Amino acid sequence: MRQKIAIASLAMGVLLAVYQSHADVKPDDVTRNWPQWRGPLASGVAPNSNPPLDWSETKNVKWKIAVPGAGSATPVVWGDRIFVLSAVPAGTAPKPADDAAAGGQGARRGNIMPTQPQQFTVFAIHRKDGKVLWQKVVREQIPHESTHPTGTWASGSAITDGTNVYAYFGSFGLYCLDMNGRLLWEKDLGDMTIKNGFGEGSSPVLAGDRILVNWDHEGDSFIVALDKKTGKELWRTPREEKTAWATPLVVEGGGKTQVVTSATGKVRSYDVENGKLLWETKGMTPNTIPSPVAGDGMLYVMSGFRGNALLAIKLSAATGDISESPAIVWKYDRDTPYVPSPLLYGGELYMLKSNNGFLTAFDAKSGEKLYGPERLDAVPNVYASPVGAAGRIYIVGREGGAAAVARGKEFKVLATSTLDDGFDASPAIVDNELYLRGRKFLYRISKD
Repeated sequence: MRQKIAIASLAMGVLLAVYQSHADVKPDDVTRNWPQWRGPLASGVAPNSNPPLDWSETKNVKWKIAVPGAGSATPVVWGDRIFVLSAVPAGTAPKPADDAAAGGQGARRGNIMPTQPQQFTVFAIHRKDGKVLWQKVVREQIPHESTHPTGTWASGSAITDGTNVYAYFGSFGLYCLDMNGRLLWEKDLGDMTIKNGFGEGSSPVLAGDRILVNWDHEGDSFIVALDKKTGKELWRTPREEKTAWATPLVVEGGGKTQVVTSATGKVRSYDVENGKLLWETKGMTPNTIPSPVAGDGMLYVMSGFRGNALLAIKLSAATGDISESPAIVWKYDRDTPYVPSPLLYGGELYMLKSNNGFLTAFDAKSGEKLYGPERLDAVPNVYASPVGAAGRIYIVGREGGAAAVARGKEFKVLATSTLDDGFDASPAIVDNELYLRGRKFLYRISKD
């Protein structure tokens, strides 16, 4: 019962904020799909799903298909369609003499350098058989900057409202397509200058009739709201921030629809209607990547590079500068994630340590540590964020391993799995199917 209450509270706070402009979209329609980064509740949980406990190349793989190009964007799913973003190399270009200069301002040697054009491509794939229904190249160009050795030029995830799909490639544009691949509008927000030339990674979020994009980089940072029907800019608010990769979170709190941004300088929340700052607090560690999660009136933000920071914030009490206020209900300063985002599942908050397979669990309301960090031998290195379904937590690793852990107060590994691929993109779960986007293949995991 506790889990159902928490999920219902989160659904009211997140689903209403995101889909309030769609009279024909019911909460059940959303929770039975995976329409955005971190899933229908923006928490990593698929509340109506029951995927297999384990798998291998010869077990519970309904199909797998090769996806051209490279991308660590999470697949999004609505109805019978899976949408995958990829940067596909096209043709050749002369290799610059100075690799670091070619990678952009401050690029590190060892980065992937932009030496040839990339086709920024949207793939629509049929869930039943893995066939490509359509593919659309929305832009072709040589990227202006490098990306991290483990990164891609298609790391931000798409979003969909069931009517259109919004494909986001950061500096290479935001594109609105209908479900059959027809381009309706596009928006170019400029070129980011990313710290160390490490590449981009934040995803947009949907709030009613608005798309919100956070644009934190080494230049003039801002957050912007666009009309989802036309791409018209509705408001833009400057931000005193440098590069961060965290995706914003839309929540209901204090009687307003808010968009929360997590970054190194400050954690801030803005009014979705006009972009005005509602509250703020001290920031995270450098290189903030994990996205916030929220449920049952609480918000959780964390990061873990060159330090550790976790804040649990009561949304109804957050106004103005909350750095020293009771709105911050509890804190934690160890074992937080660098790349993976946390999982909020029922009354528990789960997080990985740095990019490693060590899992910690908290009572989300009180901050009591339930266990951890506990080692997951099957997933020593992790970029993908944990997901939850059917009372299980699924964690996939960079070397192809995976672990299923029981949700609850005690640490229990239920099963381990492995595939012939490596996974940086976070999984998507729909119905009784789990979709894994690897470096080479897209897998549908479902019971044989």
